[in-house]
Amino acid sequence: MSQVHNNNKPGMVLIISAILVGIFVLWGALAPGSLNAAAGEGLEWMLNNFGWFYMLSTAFFVLFVMILAISPLGKIRLGKPDERPEYSWYSWIGMLFAAGIGVGFVFWGVAEPVLYYFDTPMGINPETPEAAVAGLRYAVFHWGLHPWAIFSIVGLTLAYVQFRKDRPALISSAFYPIIGDRVNGWVGKSIDILAVIATCTGVATTFGLSALQITGGLSYISPIPNTIVTQTTIIAIVTFLFMFSAAKGVDKGIKRLSNINLAVAGILLVFVIVVGPTLFILESFVTTLGGYITNVAAMSLTMTPFTESTWLGTNTIFFWAWHIAWAPFMGIFIARISRGRTIREFMAGVLLVPSLLAVLWFTTFGGTALNLEIAGVAPIGDLVMSNVELALFATLGELPLSAITSFIAVVLILIFFITSADSASYVLGAMTTNGSLNPSLFVKMLWGLLIAGTASVLLISGDGGLGALQTASIIAALPFAIIMTIMIISMLMMLGKDYQAEGKKRKRKNRKEIKAEIREEMYQEIKEEVLEEMRDEVIGEMKEEVLEEIKDEIKDNLIDELNQMQEDQKKK
Repeated sequence: MSQVHNNNKPGMVLIISAILVGIFVLWGALAPGSLNAAAGEGLEWMLNNFGWFYMLSTAFFVLFVMILAISPLGKIRLGKPDERPEYSWYSWIGMLFAAGIGVGFVFWGVAEPVLYYFDTPMGINPETPEAAVAGLRYAVFHWGLHPWAIFSIVGLTLAYVQFRKDRPALISSAFYPIIGDRVNGWVGKSIDILAVIATCTGVATTFGLSALQITGGLSYISPIPNTIVTQTTIIAIVTFLFMFSAAKGVDKGIKRLSNINLAVAGILLVFVIVVGPTLFILESFVTTLGGYITNVAAMSLTMTPFTESTWLGTNTIFFWAWHIAWAPFMGIFIARISRGRTIREFMAGVLLVPSLLAVLWFTTFGGTALNLEIAGVAPIGDLVMSNVELALFATLGELPLSAITSFIAVVLILIFFITSADSASYVLGAMTTNGSLNPSLFVKMLWGLLIAGTASVLLISGDGGLGALQTASIIAALPFAIIMTIMIISMLMMLGKDYQAEGKKRKRKNRKEIKAEIREEMYQEIKEEVLEEMRDEVIGEMKEEVLEEIKDEIKDNLIDELNQMQEDQKKK
C-alpha cells in the first residue's frame, strides 16, 4: 500500500466539492425560498421512505461497536503494535467534545427537554410529570450512545486504515479491502466528494447556529442587538481568531483550546448543579439514566406504522440523519487524535464517557429549565418555542450571578465555535489534499473562509436559507448511511485478517517459548547426566592415578627401607 497521505497538494476533490458547495450557496443566497422548499420536500420524502432504515441502522451501529469493544478484537491497537496514545486522556476527551458536538450540547441542553415537555412523543400527554421525564430521556437518547456510535464507526475505521494500514486520511480509504486500488479512481473520489459536501454543509450550519446563539446571548445580557450585522460580525471575529489556532496546528491550537473549554464547561456545569435545584437535578439524573438504560432498546426500534404521528420523523429520525451527516467530519478528526489507543480504549472514550456526560449535562441544564417552567418561575417554554437560542441564557438568568454565568456561557460557545472551525478546516483540508495528516495552512484557511462565507450569506439571505442548508446536509446523510454500513463490512474484513495473522504470530511465539522451555529443561537434564558421567570418569581416573601414586610411593618406601637395611648390615 502506498503512503500517499504525505502528498498535500489540492486535487480534484477540492475543485468539484468547492464548486458544488458554491452552487448551493448561490442558490441559498439568490433564491432561499426555492432552496428551502426543495430541501423540505427532499427531507419529507427521505423521512417518510427511509425512516425505518435510519432507525434500524443506528441501532445496529450501537450494537456493533459494543460487541466489538468486548470481543477479543478489542485488544487490537489503532496503530502499530508498539505505539502508545499520542494525547493524554483529558486532552483527548476535551478534543472529542470541542470538535463540534459540544456546540450541540450547549445549544440543545436546555431547549430539547423543554421542547419535548410541550411537544411530546406519541402516547404521552403534554405538560405532565410523564412528559418531563420523557423529555429528558429523549434528549439524552438523541445525544447519548447513538450519535457517538455513528461517529466511532467512521473514526475507528479511518484510524485503523491510516495508522495500521498506512492509507491516507480519506473516507474512501476505508473501502480499500473491498475495491482495492479503485479507491484511487472515480469511485473513491465520488465517496470523498460526498463526504466533503456533507461535512461542509453541516459545519456551515453549525457556524450559523453558533452565531445565532452567541448574538442571542449577548443581546440578552447587554444592549448589543441581535441582528444580521451582529451575527456576521461574530462570524468574522471567530474566523479571524480561528486562523491563529489553525496556524498553531492540532497539538498547540485545538488541544489547548479544548483543554480550556472542557474546564470552562465543567465549571459552568458544577455551578448550576450547586446553586440550582440540586436535589431535583440529582434525582432527575438517576431517573433519566435508569429510564434510558431500561428503554434504549425499545426507543431505538419503535416506529409508528399504525398512526399518522410525525413526531418520530421530525425529532429522532431527523437527529439520526443529522448525526450521520456529521460522521465524516467527526470521524476523520476523532481518528486523527486517537492514534495508539486500543479499540477497547477507543470505545470507552468515544462511546461511554460522552454518553454519561450527556446524561449529566441534559439533566442539569434541561432539568433546571423544566423545574423553572413547572414551578412557574420563568416562561422557558415560550422562549424555546419562539427563540430557541435564548433558552440557555434565560435559564441562567434565573440563577445567582447570572451576569457572570451568562458571560461564561458566551465564552464557552465562542471557544466551541473557534475549535469547531479549526477542526473543520483541518478535516476538510485533509479530505481535499489526498488525505494529508498535515494539510497546508493555505488550504485550511480557504475552507475556513468558505464555511464562514456560506454561513454568513445564508444568514443574510434569510427566508430559511440556513435551515435549507441544514436540510440539504441531512439529505446527504442517506447515501452516507449506506457507505457506513459497507464500512463495517470492510472493517470486519481487515480486523478478521489481522486478528488471524496476530493469532498465528502468537502461536509461533508460543511455540518458540515452549521450545525454549523444553530446550532449557533438556539442557539441564543432559547437563546433569554429563556431569554424572564426567564425575564417574574423573573419579575412576583419579582412583587409578591415586592407586599408581600409592604403588609408586610404596615401592619408593620399600626401596628406601631395603637400602637402609643393607646399610645397617654393612655397619655390623
